[in-house]
Parts: sequence; C-alpha cells; structure tokens
Amino acid sequence: MSQTVKSGNLGYPRIGGQREWKKAIEAYWAGKLEEGELHAQLAQIRLHNLQQQRDQGLEVIPVGDFTYYDHVLDTAVMFGLVPERFTYHGGEVPLDTYYAIARGNKEATASEMTKWFNTNYHYIVPELGSRKPQLTINRPLAAYKEAKEKLDIEGRPVLIGLYSFLKLSKGFNEATEWDHWVNQLLPLYVQVLQELAAEGAAWVQMDEPSLVASVTNEDLARVQAIYDAIHREAPGMSILLQTYFEAVDRYEDVVSLPVAGIGLDFIHGGDGNLAALRKFGFPQGKTLGAGIVDGRNIWRTDLYRQVEFLKEIMTLAPGVDVIVQPSCSLLHVPVSAEQEQALNPVLRHALSFAAEKLEEIVALSTAVNKGSDSVKGAFESNRIALDNLAKDPARNRANVSAAVKKIAAEPAARGSEFAIRRKKQKEKWHLPFLPTTTIGSFPQTAEVRSARQKWRKGEWSQEQYDSFIKEHIQQWISLQEEIGIDVLVHGEFERTDMVEFFGEKLPGFAFTKGGWVQSYGTRCVKPPVIYGDVDFHQPMTVKETEYAQSLTDKPVKGMLTGPITILNWSFVRSDLPREQVAYQIALALRKEVEALEQAGIEMIQVDEPALREGLPLKREDWAEYLDWSVKAFRITTSTVRDTTQIHTHMCYCEFHDIIDSIRALDADVISIETSRSHGELVHSFEEHTYDLGIGLGVYDIHSPRVPSVEEMTLMVDRALQVLDPELFWINPDCGLKTRGIDETVQSLKNMVLAAQQYRAKAPLISTK
Repeated sequence: MSQTVKSGNLGYPRIGGQREWKKAIEAYWAGKLEEGELHAQLAQIRLHNLQQQRDQGLEVIPVGDFTYYDHVLDTAVMFGLVPERFTYHGGEVPLDTYYAIARGNKEATASEMTKWFNTNYHYIVPELGSRKPQLTINRPLAAYKEAKEKLDIEGRPVLIGLYSFLKLSKGFNEATEWDHWVNQLLPLYVQVLQELAAEGAAWVQMDEPSLVASVTNEDLARVQAIYDAIHREAPGMSILLQTYFEAVDRYEDVVSLPVAGIGLDFIHGGDGNLAALRKFGFPQGKTLGAGIVDGRNIWRTDLYRQVEFLKEIMTLAPGVDVIVQPSCSLLHVPVSAEQEQALNPVLRHALSFAAEKLEEIVALSTAVNKGSDSVKGAFESNRIALDNLAKDPARNRANVSAAVKKIAAEPAARGSEFAIRRKKQKEKWHLPFLPTTTIGSFPQTAEVRSARQKWRKGEWSQEQYDSFIKEHIQQWISLQEEIGIDVLVHGEFERTDMVEFFGEKLPGFAFTKGGWVQSYGTRCVKPPVIYGDVDFHQPMTVKETEYAQSLTDKPVKGMLTGPITILNWSFVRSDLPREQVAYQIALALRKEVEALEQAGIEMIQVDEPALREGLPLKREDWAEYLDWSVKAFRITTSTVRDTTQIHTHMCYCEFHDIIDSIRALDADVISIETSRSHGELVHSFEEHTYDLGIGLGVYDIHSPRVPSVEEMTLMVDRALQVLDPELFWINPDCGLKTRGIDETVQSLKNMVLAAQQYRAKAPLISTK
C-alpha cells in the first residue's frame, strides 16, 4: 500500500525574531499605539510567520495559532465567555476587555493564570460562570481567509478541542454541569467547523492535549459523544485530533474516534505511544501526525536516528499517510538560532530553534520521499555537530559526576526538626505577630535596564555599575523601613532574570542572544542553556546581600533560585536524566547557601515556583519526580544551622495535590500565591494540615491595580481560619520586578496596614 509523507507544523512562536509582538502590545497598553496600528503591526508579524514556514518548504502550515495574548483566552472570548465582573454586553469582545480579563483593571481583578500542562507557558483560565456562550467571531475562519487571501496559503486552522477547553476551565461543577456546557458549546464548535468547510478549508487541527492525562471511562464517553456529534454535524471537515506532551492515555479508544487523523507526540510520550502503536497498530484511512522533532527543547534532532524511527512508525502503520511534525507547537522554543554567532561553535552548531526545526522536519520527510542521498549534506553536518557536543570537555567533568553519584546515595535533611528550629529562630529574630515581607525583587525601571545595558556593552565600568546598584539597594532598604516591612530584601536590581542570573555564574550554562520564548502574555524569558556539567565557581549573591544587610538592623533575606526551578526554566541537556542535572545544580547552590550563612545572612530564600510544572502529566509518574525534586531542594538547604531560617516561594499553579511534597521540603517558611486564584488554595488547608511557616500572597502583582486594605484583610481572614496564626506571614503573591514604583509602594503600604490591623487584635486571633 502506498503511503504519502508530508512535512507539517503545529504552531509557530508568536513573538517575532526581535520580540516585535511584545513591543507592539506593550506600546498599546502604554497609550503609545492606537488600536488600528496595533492590529496592523501584529498582522505583519503573523503574515511573516506564515511566509517563513512556506519559504522553508513546509507543506502543512497551521493558521489561527497566533494570539494577542493567549490562545486559551482567545477561545474563551470567541465564545463570549467573559467573567461577570467585566462590563460586556455581547458581540465581539472589545480589545480592552480582552486585555482586562488577562491583566485586570481598576474595577476588576484578572482571571486566574496557571501553567499550560507541564511547560513554562501560562494560560488564562476560562471562567464559565452564568453567561450563555455565543460565537462572537469565528477566529479560525478569519485566520484561514487571511492566509489564503494575503499569501495564497491553504492553511490548516487550529482550535482547542471542546474536551480540553472544558478541562482547562473553571467556574462549573464538572460532575453535574458537564453535559450542560457541552450542550451549550458543541453547537458553536459545529458552527465554526461548518463555516470553515463552506469557505473551502479541508482540515482543522483540533488540539486535545488533555487526552494525555489520566482519562477515566466517564471522560472517554464524553470525548466519544463530542466527536460523534461533530462528525455527524460537520461531516465535510477532516479533523486532525492533535495530542502532545505525553502518550495518549487510552490509545486504542482515541485512535478509533470518528476523525480523519490523530497527532501523537513521539518525543515526550515516545515510549508509550510507540508501545501502543506496536500493540494496536493504526487505523487504515486515517492520517498519522508523527511528532518526531522535539518542540520543547533546543537541541538538534539526530536525523539519522529519527529517519529510521520514522520508517519504523511507517512500518507499524502500513498504508497510512504520515505528517512529519514537531512534538508540539513551537511556541516553546525561540524563533531562530541565526543570531547566536557569538556562542562557542561546538554549542552553536548543536542548537535548533523553531526555524531550524522546520528545516529538520523538511529534511526528514524528504529523506523518506526521495532517499537519504537527497539530503546527505544536511545529515552529515548534523552528525558532526552532535558528535562534537558529546565530546566537549564541559560535558565530562569527572569531579561533578563523582559528587552527584555520592549525594544521590545519601539522605538530605536539616539537623533538627522544625519544632526545634522554630523555637531557636523565634528567640533569635524576635519578629512581630504576622510578620511582613516581600518575595524578592523590586521594580526594574527603564533606568535600571539602561544601566545594565551600559555595563554589558562596556560603556560603564564595573565600579560605576556597582555604585548604581548600591544606590538602588539603599533607596529600597530605606523605603521598606519607612513602609514598615519586617523582613527586607535587597531588590535584585543586578538581576535580569531569576534563572539567568545564576546560570551566568555557574559553569555548565550558556546564554543566547535572541533565545526568547513567551512565558505569559507579553512576558518573554530567555532560558539558560544547560549544556555541560554544572559546577560552583565563586559566590554569586553575597556582595549585594551583605551590603543591604549593612544598611539596616532588620533581617535581609538572601535570595536564590532553587535547583528545580533552574532546571525547569532552562533548556536542559538531553544526554543525562533530569534528576542528575538537578543534583548538579543543587550541589552548586548548597555552596552558595553556605557562603551566605558564613557572611552573616541567616534568612535565605530558595525559590521553587516551577516545582509543580515539572510534574509528569500522568499521576502514576508523580512520586518519582517529586521524590528527587524534594531531595534536590534539601541538598541545597540542609547544611545550615538551626537558627538560619530557610524560606521558599511558589506561584501560579495548583498546589492542593502536592501539599505533602511541599511539606517535605521542610522549609521554615513558604510563601504561595493565592490572590489570583481567588483564595481557592486556602481550601487545601481545610483538608490538609500544614504546620510550618507559611505566607499566602495577599495581592496579585501581575495586575497594575493597587488592592485595598480591605481586599487583603479578606484574604487573611480566610487563611487564618485554617492556618496557625503564629506561623503565618503576610506577603505579595510574587516578585515586584514588573510593577511601577508608585503602585508598588502604595500596595505595600496597604499590605502593612492590613498586618497592623490584625496585630491590634492579636490576642483574639492567636487564641482562636
């Protein structure tokens, strides 16, 4: 039987090669760009992305994956699902309302933001509420028509599937209201597909990533009902049901759904999907989307190995048409490695960003269709690049390997249990009831960013830059004392990014010039590249923290990023298990913790905001990951004295199902986001005892609005009903780097006022 093999993509980075997308949107927010001009600039980026994919020879090009903020939010507003607290009266959702949902405004808080599965991308959680959904605009249709009319590209529209959309949403009782919401939304999905078919679209990419999580029999029946109805009502549309990030949970049932094709991730779900393919085969007459190029990491694909893997897939699915594609959307990788000429050539030649991954996809499909000789040059240069990387001395540090092997076999624990440490720390620090603190960073103004650029370019000497940083530390130490905060921070003005800062100072890391990826909204990050063995060179944070402490009698926290967050927020080498890389980082950070303690800094915060995002998507795999993640944190923090207080911080994801592991970190104080999720985390502590120090963030720092004292006290009220007041801290949700100075100062003043109100009634609260 004949098989056709095509090259395809699932989604492209939105931000532009120079982050033009981010700059345009932020200019609009700042009132420097009219709405019409914003639309024009974003259209230019969008069309360039499509042209780029066509120019690289891609045969299947996605359309509709572009967004003005977040693709999940796009789906919600397409159906008119605007939270009730925002002014909206039907029809297409105004742009300012769209952004208010994402960012909040003076009248209403933003919708919750949380992790997109186990990635570092954040999506806006849809709130279903009581609104009746309507099709406000057919976004996939508009994208399809634009590509066809402007570029003559027959694109494949992308749409989040109904099952995954509901799984990603909140504001409804899944047990009792699922059918209601399917009945409300399914006709709208059908309308979208029917209108696409009428316009001439042949295929739609229906993303259903929730099918790789644990799928119950009830879930499966829901999926079956949805796709039976779609097949019945929109028979003229061929649907590629696309999964990614893991193996499909109910493979045999999923591939039997009435759709024209199934997309599978053979990188992050490779073993499971391949085993299922071997056991059950693949249905004849359907197209298989084979995700064999890693869409989440930045290393070259081993073309020789993957072309043989592709041939194996084709053998296991004889006669089935195949689309060679990335494992997921390429929004998780930078745009192009062309800018990285300054890197070590060995490393540079081993990199593959979005543009290079499309080249690999085309090369693989060409090798199968026309024979390997037709792409021999590309394959040979690929092999040389990967061989040189493997032999690099940075990947073969014997001292690091020996240390990791030793620590992996040993337990990691503080010298005394928390009750003993707490007593000693209370005697040492004499903190007030409900102590206040912040998470670490303070506003990085244009002046701060400009100073850093001048220093990096050599326009400022090290002495000039150090003097500038000291001035800002001094200013903010004084401000914190004036506001009345109890435990201070130095502000992190010398740091661009909480991971990049440490990676720049640790052997084994490298940094790109243009390796930006979208984290949430217009927030773009440039993840470090862990390409070699990680080692400790010299203290990284002592100078600034020690100076800050010299300015005040109040304690100043040392601020570190934890090993799991550094791991999860970096592009990690793929030749070692992630556990081993985590232990390498933890051992290096342990030496930094010890250096801080030796310098007299005895409150040390080791942030782990990315702990949960690394969770495997299947629950049966959680325990192994959590065990070594907790151990890595404890390797970092376990050698300090009992009187040294270890803090940690986590933000913006669901914690209720990993409370036991959070407790196992054995941090003396943990601060966790709770305001943006509207206090839902507090419910976890009604069901789980937490008997260590804890601060639940009392206001959302990702919104420009200044919360009132009353809003914060309501949050504290709820928390103190389930948490020990003697162990409770008051703090913002997260660091304040992205906020303005005036709003930061006023918000912190309100936070301290809220704490003072409670201290006035301390005897009543503490004896509850």
